[in-house]
Amino acid sequence: MAHVQTLVCRECGHQYPIAPIYTCEFCFGPLGVAYDTEAQRATVSRESIAAGPPSIWRYRDLLPVDPPGDASARVGYTPLVRADRLASELGLGEVWVKDDTRNPTNSFKDRVVAVALAKALEFGIKTLACASTGNLANAVAAAAARAGLTSYVFIPADLEFAKIATTAIYGANVVAVDGNYDDVNRLCAEIAAEQSWGFANINLRPFYAEGSKTLAYETSEQLGWETPDHVVVPVASGSLLTKIRAGFDDLFSVGLLNEKPGVRISGAQAQGCSPVATAFADNAQVINPVKPATIAKSLAIGNPADGYHALDAVRETRGGIAAVTDDEIVEGIRLLARTEGIFGETAAGVTVASLKRLAEEGVVRPDERVVLYVTGHGLKTLDAVAGPGSGPTAVIAPTRQAFADAFPETQPGR
Repeated sequence: MAHVQTLVCRECGHQYPIAPIYTCEFCFGPLGVAYDTEAQRATVSRESIAAGPPSIWRYRDLLPVDPPGDASARVGYTPLVRADRLASELGLGEVWVKDDTRNPTNSFKDRVVAVALAKALEFGIKTLACASTGNLANAVAAAAARAGLTSYVFIPADLEFAKIATTAIYGANVVAVDGNYDDVNRLCAEIAAEQSWGFANINLRPFYAEGSKTLAYETSEQLGWETPDHVVVPVASGSLLTKIRAGFDDLFSVGLLNEKPGVRISGAQAQGCSPVATAFADNAQVINPVKPATIAKSLAIGNPADGYHALDAVRETRGGIAAVTDDEIVEGIRLLARTEGIFGETAAGVTVASLKRLAEEGVVRPDERVVLYVTGHGLKTLDAVAGPGSGPTAVIAPTRQAFADAFPETQPGR
């Protein structure tokens, strides 16, 4: 890992050795990984990446950890799908969907957990844990099971049943907390200070967050080492949006892109939990915490740790942030499914609905190449789409006449 230098405070710049720590002891700012860019330029190339495995580990020279022994495991390198029918519905030109429903536990969280787990093993950590709104719980439980580690996942007690069941199945200790995600996160921070565990999104967070950059790396590689004009990213903590932006910049810094990227970054939030979107609309510098009330539970973080950085990224790149209603979220899920055959969870519904809103407002333009990030599978949030339109089109007797009566338009001569 010659290309990994130190941890550095993102606020005051104070440096720290590589260790399972995440907060600056001088200003209490968040820590991030500092790389030796020249060392990376000397080892990484388009050819070396193409020769790598079809997973995030093809970008090993851009990540803060050596691949684990099962580096061939299929995490990442998910499809980038040209979405012409969706584009037509929205009055846009070129739209692509980065479909991260294809990961092992069906969300982008498998990326960040793969990096966090590899670092935990490097540190000799025996227990993997997290605070989660669901998808991270799935990913941590599965990764820990594969590595033979004990896992504890802490979730809000009102989480969707599907996400609880698909965490418990891996043998994780599932701790349901009476409170929202921010309550869960505070509890986990206290436990992390007492236990020698690796909390993926707390004391391993500087490394964990780097896994999100692989979404930008893959997007660019799959576009023939070019970048989109505009991306739309769901916002929970804000980390995903900031890391996707940083990922495009990293590719240029190490010589993999011919031109400095000018990607416009837009965010997507649910109206019932939209502190970043509200600050953007109000042209405010402070993000006021909110109490979440939305069906998009995977985005229900009322006090987003990276909210300010996400706000800054959107403003600097001349993007926008939309906040959409629960009804719009459900319609966004259905729109993506019926136009592109991709079934996304509520977070995907937020992102599709936000793209629709941003297109209507002229923030996303028809002349732009747009990439939409779909981060989780719809089977995780089936309750959101229950109701009208979710059952059989017709219930018929087992006869040809019953079918003809129910669907007369299918009969000859009609």
